[in-house]
Amino acid sequence: MPAPLEVEQAIILVKASPHPSHRYQETVCCAGVTPNREWRRLYPIRFRHLSGDAQFRRWDRVEYRGRRPSDDPRWESRRVDEPSLRNHGPIPKQERAGFLGPLIRSSIADAAGRGESLTIVRPRSLRFRWRPKSVEEVEAERTKAAAASAQGSFLDAQLTELEPTPYHLGMGFEDATGRHSMMCGDWETPTAFWRWRRDYGEERSLQLLKKTYEEDYFQRGMVLALGTVAKRPRQWLLLGVIRLDETTQPEFL
Repeated sequence: MPAPLEVEQAIILVKASPHPSHRYQETVCCAGVTPNREWRRLYPIRFRHLSGDAQFRRWDRVEYRGRRPSDDPRWESRRVDEPSLRNHGPIPKQERAGFLGPLIRSSIADAAGRGESLTIVRPRSLRFRWRPKSVEEVEAERTKAAAASAQGSFLDAQLTELEPTPYHLGMGFEDATGRHSMMCGDWETPTAFWRWRRDYGEERSLQLLKKTYEEDYFQRGMVLALGTVAKRPRQWLLLGVIRLDETTQPEFL
C-alpha cells in the first residue's frame, strides 16, 4: 500500500527547468525546506497548469499533501497531490539568510557524507560558462517536447512549447574538496537568457548572466542548490543559484 498523504509546508528554493512527460505533458521538480529545516523534493508538479493562486516563486511558503514515493529511496522526496497546493506567500527577506544558514554545507562530499541528496553549498569561486548546442541537439529537444505535448489529456490546457536555449549554460565552481563543472538545471537561468536576448541581443544576454552570477551574486553572497539523480545516487546536479547574504553564524555545522 502507498504511504499515507500528509500535510506539510515547504519554503521553495528551486524550480527546475520543465521536463517533457508522456503522462503529464510537462512536469517541474521543485525543492524546498520545511519550517523545521528538512529538505523536500516535490514532484510531479505541472507548474504551468497550476491556477494563478497556486503558482509559486522562490521563497514562497507552500502547503501541500504529499507522501513518500515507493520508487524513490531518497528520504527528502515527496510525491505531491497537485490540487492540494496552496501558496501562503514569501518569508520575509530579512529572515532568509538566518533560516538557511544551518543547512549550508562545505562541499558536495560533506552533504553526501551526511546521507543528504539535496544541499546548498557556498562556492569559494565561480565562473559562468556556456557553449553552443548543435543543430541536432536543439531539434532533439524540440521533438521530445512536441511528442510529450501530444500525449496530454484532452482535459489539459494546451501549453505553449518552450523553445530550447541555443546554448548549454553551466557553472564551474569550487567547494571545500575541489572543483566541479555542471550544467544549470534551474528554470531561472534560461528564462533570464531569453528575456535579455529579446531586449539586448544574444551576446549581451550571455554577458549579463556572467556579470549577474560572477559579480552581483558572488560578491554579495550566494549559494548553489544541488541534488542527486534517483537512478545514479552518486551523481550530483546543479539545481539552482540562490542569492543569499553572508551570515555571522557558523555556516558549516
